[in-house]
Amino acid sequence: MWTHYNPVEVHAGCGSLSQLPALLGPRRAILIAFPEATELGLVDSIRKLLGDRLAAVETEVHPNPDIEWLAPLYERLWRDHPDIDCIVALGGGSVIDCAKVMLTRSATGRFADLLARIEGAEPPGTTGAHRKLLAIPTTAGTGSEVTPWATVWDQARGRKLSLHLPWTWPEAAIVDADLMLSLPHAATLASGLDALSHALESLWNVHRNPVSASLAVSAARAIIDTLPQLLAQPDRPELRERLATAALQAGLAFSNTRTALAHSLSYDITLQHGTPHGIACSFSLPRIMQLAAGRDAALDALLLSVFGASDIDQAAASLSAFLQGLGVSVDPLSYGIQEADWSDRIRKALAGARGRNFIAAA
Repeated sequence: MWTHYNPVEVHAGCGSLSQLPALLGPRRAILIAFPEATELGLVDSIRKLLGDRLAAVETEVHPNPDIEWLAPLYERLWRDHPDIDCIVALGGGSVIDCAKVMLTRSATGRFADLLARIEGAEPPGTTGAHRKLLAIPTTAGTGSEVTPWATVWDQARGRKLSLHLPWTWPEAAIVDADLMLSLPHAATLASGLDALSHALESLWNVHRNPVSASLAVSAARAIIDTLPQLLAQPDRPELRERLATAALQAGLAFSNTRTALAHSLSYDITLQHGTPHGIACSFSLPRIMQLAAGRDAALDALLLSVFGASDIDQAAASLSAFLQGLGVSVDPLSYGIQEADWSDRIRKALAGARGRNFIAAA
């Protein structure tokens, strides 16, 4: 038996940002966006669409949302705008994750209560009147617009936390590739590889189901075909749209399975070395594919179909060549990991929440 569930209403295609006023309706909203959104004209675009329904704009969102700056932002937004019941998130994964943190109305208005909930403790409680989220990704890769999870970092204590509550699913997502045309090379690469990791990780996953597998295979094929072309020709909107659709499919796939071993490995690498998330979770994919090989005949067939290969070694070699062709090393030493330490890293990652989703951990 299996189930597949995703409650997010998706509007996609070039020009779909025009749907925002109808999705917001009579409500008022806070816009959370990335710092460059103002100079790119994106904040003005939202202002023109929403008019006086836009109550506030916050653009000081940093990569990898950290509790050090999330806490004062959370408390200020609930203090200054207690009656605003919707957030519009415009940006990449960090922006959408930050917005998800701002949805929960704690009983006291203190971030410490939300942090306690994230950490698994029993906080004083919430009011039950939480904000809704309209997510508008400006990168093709994170999948945060169709998942309920937000990654929260605590750099001071060297840890990564995950927020997941019933109301942190976005109410709706707008996937408009026109918003991605200005995305720089490095961000295009990292977000595209994050999406590829989502697709493959949802395949070698104990929670895989026929719907997630179909979405993942389609996404992986499209990313492998499209990403090199897009990096060479970044101004082609049809390539941006193709990659955005593939990233959306990957997000829908792992919204049901979660990620697995590669993501579990990646968090320490990002914490310790500042490696962009999409690179940190994708360089190990060829090695992890070989760890997954032979454990499930259906999985092997799916992977072979993605790469048009006759065996898993050939598929892994093809994936390695793909990554290296994009300038991404598949050598753990490039990310500060000695070869002698690799097995120990794998063992620890398998014990993590994401690692336990890996098919070889079952």
